[in-house]
Amino acid sequence: MIASSGDRAKHPTALCLWLGFAAMSACAGSHAAYAADLVIPGGAANPAVAPVPWLFGDWNGARTRLLDAGIDFQFGYTSEIAGNATGGDRRQAAYTDQWTFGTTFDLTKLGVVPGGTIQVTWTDRNGSNLSDDARLGTLQQVQEVFGRGQTLRLTQFWYDQKFIDGAVDWKIGRITFGEDFAAFSCDFQNLTFCGAQPGNLVGNYIYNWPVSQWATRLKFNLQGFGYFQFGVFDANPNYLKVQQSALPVFYSGSTGLLIPAELGWLPKFGNLQGSYKFGGWYDTSTAPDVVTDINGNPAILSGQPLLQSRGRYGIYVNFLQQVIRPSQVNSAGTLSLFLNATMADRRTSTTDYQIAGGLTYTGPFQSRPEDDIGFAVGTTHVNSRVAWSEELQNLAGLGPVAVQSNEYSLEFYYTYRPLAGLQVRPNIQYVINPGGTTTNPNALVFGLKTVANF
Repeated sequence: MIASSGDRAKHPTALCLWLGFAAMSACAGSHAAYAADLVIPGGAANPAVAPVPWLFGDWNGARTRLLDAGIDFQFGYTSEIAGNATGGDRRQAAYTDQWTFGTTFDLTKLGVVPGGTIQVTWTDRNGSNLSDDARLGTLQQVQEVFGRGQTLRLTQFWYDQKFIDGAVDWKIGRITFGEDFAAFSCDFQNLTFCGAQPGNLVGNYIYNWPVSQWATRLKFNLQGFGYFQFGVFDANPNYLKVQQSALPVFYSGSTGLLIPAELGWLPKFGNLQGSYKFGGWYDTSTAPDVVTDINGNPAILSGQPLLQSRGRYGIYVNFLQQVIRPSQVNSAGTLSLFLNATMADRRTSTTDYQIAGGLTYTGPFQSRPEDDIGFAVGTTHVNSRVAWSEELQNLAGLGPVAVQSNEYSLEFYYTYRPLAGLQVRPNIQYVINPGGTTTNPNALVFGLKTVANF
């Protein structure tokens, strides 16, 4: 028997909206307007008659007029339901969601500053997490939208200025790491395949959406090649606080600077678009060794404090390539492949590498040209030095503890777009060796992700 979980009873509005979305999905016919694809390269089947991309319409034309004048409102809602058929210590269902409220001010259109843009975004997260509720023991959550505090949070608050006809792009303010560096879509529900991979691997100091940091980013667009960019982020664990999280405050307690850099090659092979990103980061903060104590011995045996030293770092690649695209004006039949790989230093990182790859295909059925499917396989690895420490703990009779290695995840989804601005995405996940150990049973998870843009 599956037990219900989460905060739906505490958030009746969210539950009613989700039920409403489900009802609209069931009632929508084959002649419903389709939303432009938000992630996969492509667009509406006929750009000349592309539908309004908002679920609640164009407000009798007012929204388009505002957009043309330089003001773009964003109202979004994402919900994720997950239930485990196997794995964990009980059968469970969990529900979590996120509201998004944002505004973009195009200062060129507004006649204020040519090339200037201001973005302000708040998010509000609610609900619970199946990985914790059912004690799946996973390294990566099976509901990516959960986490970083179920609270209202200022997620973006930045100014962007373009110079020299867009050749130079400078951004400053409260910025999320993954909107510029190692950026990747969040169509999948398992966190292994969602968002900026460095934040999934070393989330103790690289914070993905919805957490932002005071930062600046400088980008050079290289005509005919791609771009090069680097940034400087304030390294400070206090950004994870929920107190004053909705305000653009300056927190005390900074530990150093997080400095990422990325080179992007954006080739086009005929009508097939590609994106190849090569990046890395260095954090100047002092951080503890994951195993060694201040005397150079295993801390698990000595009980002494961990060795502290300055610097932590990593590298990543992010590849996305269209391999089939029958038409330049129609996204149906487009097949894209992706590969993400990230490696972090073994001195400070509990999980030291993650690799994920997969495919997306648009228009799997002739009658559903804007729907898409996705399949991905990935692994997250626990640092072998941590595993060695766990083995020592068992040999010393301080266990037993599980010796960790690789967690493997698979996910398949189908995206149904019944209305403009609405995506309903059922998915199936299978997690092998949750937590990187065979002591946790493999988890089969059924999920449903709903995304609405009002």
